[in-house]
Amino acid sequence: MKKPWSISTTVRNPDRLRDFLGVLKELEGQPFNSENQIKYQILLIENRLYKPTNLTKEQQEYFDNIEKEMPFSVAREIFNAQGYEDPAMRGRNSVAPLNKMGLCVAKNSADGVKITPLGEYFLSEDYDLGKLFFIHFLKWQLPNPASTTFSENDGFAIKPFIGALHLINEVNKRWAKLGNAPIGISKDEFSLFAPTLIDYRNTERQAEKLIEYRVGLRSQKDDKGKKQFREKFRKDFAKSFLGTSKSGEIAKLLNNLKDYGDNAIRYFRLTRYLHIRGGGFYVDLEPRRSIEIDKLLLTDNAAPLVFKSADEYIEYLADIEQPVLPWETEPELKKIAENLNQDVRRYVSGLESKTIKVPTFSFREIKFLGTEQLKQHIEELRTYRRKLQELETHFESQDISKIQEYVDALKNIHQSGNKKSIELEKLSTLALNALNDALEIKPNYPVGDDNEPTFTAPANKPDIECFYEKFNSVCEVTMLTNRSQWYNEGQPVMRHVRDFENSHADKVAYCLFIAPRLHQDTIETFWMAIKYGYKGTTQRIVPLSITQFIRLLEILLEIRKQGKRFTHDELLGLYEQILGLTKIVKHSEEWIEQIPEAITAWQKSILAKQ
Repeated sequence: MKKPWSISTTVRNPDRLRDFLGVLKELEGQPFNSENQIKYQILLIENRLYKPTNLTKEQQEYFDNIEKEMPFSVAREIFNAQGYEDPAMRGRNSVAPLNKMGLCVAKNSADGVKITPLGEYFLSEDYDLGKLFFIHFLKWQLPNPASTTFSENDGFAIKPFIGALHLINEVNKRWAKLGNAPIGISKDEFSLFAPTLIDYRNTERQAEKLIEYRVGLRSQKDDKGKKQFREKFRKDFAKSFLGTSKSGEIAKLLNNLKDYGDNAIRYFRLTRYLHIRGGGFYVDLEPRRSIEIDKLLLTDNAAPLVFKSADEYIEYLADIEQPVLPWETEPELKKIAENLNQDVRRYVSGLESKTIKVPTFSFREIKFLGTEQLKQHIEELRTYRRKLQELETHFESQDISKIQEYVDALKNIHQSGNKKSIELEKLSTLALNALNDALEIKPNYPVGDDNEPTFTAPANKPDIECFYEKFNSVCEVTMLTNRSQWYNEGQPVMRHVRDFENSHADKVAYCLFIAPRLHQDTIETFWMAIKYGYKGTTQRIVPLSITQFIRLLEILLEIRKQGKRFTHDELLGLYEQILGLTKIVKHSEEWIEQIPEAITAWQKSILAKQ
């Protein structure tokens, strides 16, 4: 029976993937035999990246208390206590996603564990998540000799990412021929038609079917008719795809397709070659990369390549220089640079027309640049464009209607599905911009060319960095509310603050921590850092619930509606009031209880001042 393709078994959470790879590096050069497969799994336990279920009370304490160092001997005892029938298989399973992505070579038949060039790039301090996944998805194909999950016998003959680009392109062309403006494909359409495109030769037929679905759906007169049409079409489509009338199999496929589609969009977006439009409901080709996409579609029909062995395929995946991109020729790069130049100059002109001071940039004579110089200048132009986009965001965030939008969105953050964490980082960035006179609000999440976040900020950096005239700060956000909030945010937040303090020692540094609810263990950790210090020096951490953060924005709205300004001096005053409580209350619980009163007192004082 046929099945759709999916990313879920190939790609995991990027941060977790990177952590697993970092642990594997400890075994580099050693044979990945049964002994070291077991050792690898034990190292994952020691680093708290894998938690078995069968734990004694004493062993559980090592996972509950992040500050309690777990010796390798304890991790080995935990592993041995699980009673695995094939202990070495645990290590093989854990390393499998790393092997499949070409990040490493770790198998019994190899000379020794090797972190590939792609893996080394992933472990580097300034890796670009978009570049990493773009390189991977250009080459990821089904079938491939490194996996038996999606075989030729099952009908697979496609590079899924490139196939998805072709599908969107073909739908846009057909939709335009019908006299409509191309809009990409909806997320609903993507989930149904992209994962079920398992053979590149069926792209036109799949696009035709998608258009039939869209036209039929739009022709219905009311919601009831749309619902009936949608359900019947999807069932008929699934029946045809699977080649079965079994209702259970059909229901299972349709249930899975939404998850497969959502996950594929999420990861394909990382490449910066997909663009979300139509209020977040449509997926389209990124217009700012039209030259690259057109060239890619012209030179790659999404057909899988032929490899003699799994080793040859993995070696291809691991090579950061492959494939040679079809637009990396001097003529094509000049076209890309010229397009970017025009785009950037439009941003500059638009900002200057609003009397916004624009940072200087060294525009170069493109016609005199060679290939490598062009590549470098293109990256410089894209970096500069992002700065301009952030300036534009800062300007727009001053509008009262925008502030109200941020308030409403934060109140409904729990309705954002699996995008809650990304949405909270984005909304916090916008809200901090709205606080008017920051020198710079710098989110660390990766973005597409539209400056929309494609993923959360990497684990080795603060979520948001804020620079003001009198102080600096980081902002850390999380949607976690249970004890895992303390585990995932306690120590990392303090470490980020210390690194930020060291990097920007010219001003006092604060940390604003935002979560739906503040877990007592998290607050106790911050209390200790404020009162007694972290690694020898006290810190300034201000914890707020999302509701309390919304209150700040509502106070800001009140001030703006009166035609008055809100400056970073007022924000600094609030931070100091909240931190000042730690000098007069007895414990962390009392501190958190008094923060709402501190916000109210602060509100009265700044409104009286205005």
